[in-house]
This record gives sequence, C-alpha cells and structure tokens, in this order.
Amino acid sequence: MTAGFSLLLLSGTLLCGLLLHTVSRRGARPEQPSKRPSFILILADDIGWGDLAANQPGERANNTPHLDLMAQQGMRLTDFHSPASTCSPSRAAILTGRYGLRNGVTHNFAVGSVAGLPLSEVTLAQLLQRAGYYTAMIGKWHLGHNGPYGPTNRGFDYYLGVPYSNDMGCTDMPGYDMPHCVPCSMGTQVYRSVHGGCYSKVGLPLLENSSIVEQPLDLWALTQQYKSAALKIINNARERGQPYLLYIALAHMHVPLAPPLPLDDGRVYAASLREMDSLVGAVKTASDATDRDNTLIWFTGDNGPWEQKCQYAGNVGPFKGKWQTSRGGGSAKRTTWEGGHRVPTVAYWPGKIPANTTSSALLSGMDIFPTLLSLAGLQPPSDRRYDGIDATNVLLHGQQTGREFLCHPNSGAAGKFGDLQAVRAGKHKAFYLTGAAEACGGGRGRQQLHNPPLIFDLESDEGEETPLDSGSPEYQRALDRIAEGREELLWDIATDQSVSTADYTTDQSAAPCCDPRHPVCRCHIKTTESSRKRRLIDRSALMCLWLKSSSTQELTAE
Repeated sequence: MTAGFSLLLLSGTLLCGLLLHTVSRRGARPEQPSKRPSFILILADDIGWGDLAANQPGERANNTPHLDLMAQQGMRLTDFHSPASTCSPSRAAILTGRYGLRNGVTHNFAVGSVAGLPLSEVTLAQLLQRAGYYTAMIGKWHLGHNGPYGPTNRGFDYYLGVPYSNDMGCTDMPGYDMPHCVPCSMGTQVYRSVHGGCYSKVGLPLLENSSIVEQPLDLWALTQQYKSAALKIINNARERGQPYLLYIALAHMHVPLAPPLPLDDGRVYAASLREMDSLVGAVKTASDATDRDNTLIWFTGDNGPWEQKCQYAGNVGPFKGKWQTSRGGGSAKRTTWEGGHRVPTVAYWPGKIPANTTSSALLSGMDIFPTLLSLAGLQPPSDRRYDGIDATNVLLHGQQTGREFLCHPNSGAAGKFGDLQAVRAGKHKAFYLTGAAEACGGGRGRQQLHNPPLIFDLESDEGEETPLDSGSPEYQRALDRIAEGREELLWDIATDQSVSTADYTTDQSAAPCCDPRHPVCRCHIKTTESSRKRRLIDRSALMCLWLKSSSTQELTAE
C-alpha cells in the first residue's frame, strides 16, 4: 500500500494542528533551564520478551535491527516487568507509579466508559508539564476518553491517537486478527465467532487533542501518521527551547495487525514487528539529530503476548509458564506468569547510559515515574504513597540491584481484578492463586488457590515448570521473606488515605462518535476528489486481500 496517499488524507491537517498548538502553548510557557533532559517513552502493546532479537540472539530472523542497535548503544534490561498484564491497569501504573489497588485502575476501560483514571491521580505528564516541559502523546491512551479524562486534560499539551485498543471499533479495511472481523461497510450488527467478538457498532476513531478527525480511521496509514507526528515534535524541540516528554503508545503489536503489503498470511506478525522497529528507528534517528546527548529514550511493553490470537501473537521466549500450560490454558497476557508481564526493555542515552550493557536488576514499569522525575530534578507530590522506585543508579551507574519485592496483580486470569496474587523476591516467585488465559485454540485452565503458595526458583527454572518442595529449607526461607513483604505492602495499601477508586460505569452515549446520524459514526476530514478515488482503489485491493485471508482462516479453523 502506498504510504503517500495516506499522508494526503490526514498528515497536512494533523501536522498543521500540531504546529499551531505547539506555538500557542510555547507562548504561555515560562522560561525553563535548557539543560533538563528530554524523555521519549515508547510503549509497545502486547509484545513478547522474545520478540526483541537481542534477547534471543541466533534464535530466528532479526526483525528488530533498530532496537538491537539501540540496545548495543545503550542498556538492555532483561528482568523488567509491566505493572499489570493487560492494557489500562499497566498504563495507569506507569503514569502514576502506583499499583492498581492504589490508583483505582484494575481492569480495562470500555468503548462506552463514562470515566477513566481517577481525577485524584496525578500523572507523570502533569508533573513535567508544571515544571515547564512540553508534553506530547501519540497513540493508545485507554485511560478514559470523555471530558476531563482525556490525555490533554491529564498533562499532555498535544495528543494524536486512538482512545483505546485498535480492535475496539470497526474499520473499512480490517487488519489481520483472529477471528477476522467484518468491515464497517458490511453492516452495523455485532459479528461474533467461536474465537471471540468484533466491534462493529462504532467506527474506530482517530483523535487529535480532544477532537475526532477521522472515524473510522485507516489502520494501514496509522503507523505513518504516528511517525510523522513524532518526528515533527522532535524536530521542533530545539526551536521550542524547552525540554519535552514524548510518550508514544504504539498500536503494535496488538491485533488487528496492518503491516506493509504485500505479504503472505504466515509472515504477518514478523512484518508488523519490522514495521514497529522501523518506527522506533526513525524516532531514534530524529532524536540523535536534535539533542542526542540530552535525551533519554526508554522502550518497553504494556504486557505480554495475546496467546489466543495464535499466529498473530508474539514470542514469550523461555518464559512459558509450563506449570500452567501443562494443566491447560495460556500463560501470557492477562496472567501472572512471567510471559504475561516480563517485557522487552531498552534504555538509550548517549554519554549517560553505558553502551552495550545488560542489567538483570528487577524493575517494573512503575519505576519509570520516579526515575524520570528524579532525572528532571523533580519530586513527586508528598500527599500520596508510591510503589515505583528510582532506577537512576541502575541506568547511569551500573547498579545491578533493583527492587527487593515486586507484586503481580490479577489482570483477568483468576480471582478479583487487581489482587496481588504473585510476589517476586530475588530469584524466587510465589503464587497464591494461579489461573490461565485463553490459549490458541480456545483451551483454558482452571483457577486454583495455593496455601501454602507455589514458589519457583527463576534462576534455575525460568519456564516456571517445577515449584520448590514445600518441605525444603530453601522453600521455607523464601516463604518467610515473601510473606513478610507481601503483608507489609497489603497493610500499607489498606492504610493509604490516597487510594483512588475508578468509575467503571458504561453508557452507550459515552462512545466516541463523530456524527451519530451516520452508520458507525462515520466522518472524515475533507479530501480532494483525486485522493478520494485513490483511497477507494486501495480499499478495493485490501478488501480482496481480506476476503482471501478470511477464507483461508475459516478453512484452517474447520
């Protein structure tokens, strides 16, 4: 698919809006010290630890050469974990430095959610914005899209992206998914299959700041639009004369995948991974050309692969959760097994972070919040308790010890949302409750309570296959340490006066809708007649590919 026609549709309008917004905000800013570092936080969606080629050299074709180069020139963090193993809770914890039991976000928000991340929570973007940073976000928000809950009301000067996951709305040219979902143009009824459901009542919207600029959006043009906006922000950094935070929450590697065409169905995920890597490479190149020595780029993921998507899901590497998979079900996204929350992570800052280094320090996405504030010379508000730690010494000074404890919340596999069901302490990991997500093919495991807990030694058993003998001295020492740390944390949360509660109420009228008079809320910015015809031609070609792929998948499923 030709990238040029996509830019004719939206890029001119979006980038003009970005430039005008930048100029107006800059005029209202007080002067700030120019030497404060800038931050680029890149968050991949549903990515596996094994998707980063540098994590498994020689295992398969290298689909991440740009990220590998960034790791070679910076630091690879091999024991880094998302704060939760599903979208909204992970993103809320990253931006607040607090577990979901504190910030209130314990499961995903919906298309019709009336609220989002509680307004009592303070985000990283708000604190940096108040300190004189220009703050911009590109990509998936998923923390509330109505009124005060949107990104531009939570600390971001500029926003371009999708308010939630890219499968939470129909498009005219659906990407690759399991099951294949029907285009918006084929009707407004909800389409379902044995593999799950597809949204078709509301088109997937693209927002700029708080306005819908396209609905349904074009998935196949989204990467180029994100790339163009990101490069514009970075290239304007020097002209703005102020440090910046650029938060890029990628659509990759969440389904539906819409990689560059043509390709065969069996290589969809690899092609999507290369496209994601190319975008990261373009961001790095632009950053290096503007303020290389004063910009930290931090790449990580929001959770592990979505196993039920089969060939459209990522690679967990050696973290297979074998104890669970041998009993049925999946052990990645939504679970507390390593594959659900251990994510590929790279930090790059020339002259500050030692090149070609690897850290096995135990860290979490919650640690991004205090670390970036510390590097910016800022303190978080003192009226609340935090769960993140400052990882500056790990990044800059080679310290190999990170967190003493890390808890993993239930993200939908078993029990109550947000409950801290697994605990990591050093090389040991305890499970008080186990459960599985849906596996490829539809298998599920059963929920199981463990008293005493299962404890694994991750140094000798990274696949989490055989728990320690509960009668062994090693088990008892680990249990004593883990139980004490868990109880202290639960008591701290129970007595925390700053705990927030999220409103998960839904209402059909709360769904983003550009024009309710039209099916699926359809609307687009005005385009020329020639670009409209070209778009229809490309849509026809993609529809043929979609029909061919859908037929192949149905035959395979049978």
